[in-house]
Amino acid sequence: MIRRLLPIIYVFVLFSQSAFTQAPKVDRQVAVTIDDLPAGMADRLPASDITALTGKLLGTLRDQKIPVVGFVNEKKLYKPGEVDERIQALQMWLDYGFELGNHTFTHMSLNQVELKDWEDDVVRGESVTRMLLSKRKMKLRYFRHPYLDTGRDLATRRKAEEFLSQRGYRIAPITLDGWDWAFAGIYEDAKKRSDTAMQQRIVKDYLAYHDAVFAFAEQQSVKLVGYEPRQILLLHASNLEADHIGELLDLLRKRGYRFTTLQEALSDPAYSLPDTYVGEEGTGWLDHWAITQGKVLQGAPVFPQWVIDRSKELQLSTGQVSAEPQY
Repeated sequence: MIRRLLPIIYVFVLFSQSAFTQAPKVDRQVAVTIDDLPAGMADRLPASDITALTGKLLGTLRDQKIPVVGFVNEKKLYKPGEVDERIQALQMWLDYGFELGNHTFTHMSLNQVELKDWEDDVVRGESVTRMLLSKRKMKLRYFRHPYLDTGRDLATRRKAEEFLSQRGYRIAPITLDGWDWAFAGIYEDAKKRSDTAMQQRIVKDYLAYHDAVFAFAEQQSVKLVGYEPRQILLLHASNLEADHIGELLDLLRKRGYRFTTLQEALSDPAYSLPDTYVGEEGTGWLDHWAITQGKVLQGAPVFPQWVIDRSKELQLSTGQVSAEPQY
């Protein structure tokens, strides 16, 4: 009898040991947000291309049941002869079941202009978006700062926050940012030239860099907050995302993420933490929390230099903020 019980006892002991030594599974959640609608490179793309990339991007997101908020720069709608089709591209977001937010009219940096001029740009960026949402009995409730610029000084930041609150906005922070816009510009060029080798190289580094950013954010979140909060991912409307966002979603799933709404993400207590960040350059909220706590994040992954070099060759944006309105 004892001999028969020994294997059972051995298995039980092994199970007990593994139960105690196995780390608890982290419930990783992420909300996806997409900026610069109707398209990040709307000045370089005809309306037909914008429609095509929008349909492809939204089709993937809808099929995979990913809740998304897209943030609009309404100036990009006003290209002679294309206004109606560009507005229809925004309408597609609602038709596919997604939500729209405000990203200012001209993609104006709060750090580069007077507060009143910035406020006027916010209001000017509401008209079409509010109209489209109202037809669906939806409200315009989210705002995303262009360049993530929240103000050079705390007084300006707080006044801007009060202004947004009075207009019914909740600011949409971000914690995950893989600079997809930088990859998107050179990808657009490679796609136009049918350079498949370059496209593959771009996508490989785009995915690898995002993976490294996700790992870094997860580690730093625990150090700053004590746990991994519901993350908020920043992406941009582009052909790169239209063609490859499915691979990025798979990458997030492999890291254990499930997808949630922006509203649900913002209910995480982390987004109510003290935040006194100000500075010349905008940054994500992990930096906000770190600097508020008197800390500096170290060990962030290095962005591929060749992407920046290629962007300069093509005279594309390399992240420098201009006082001039961005189209």
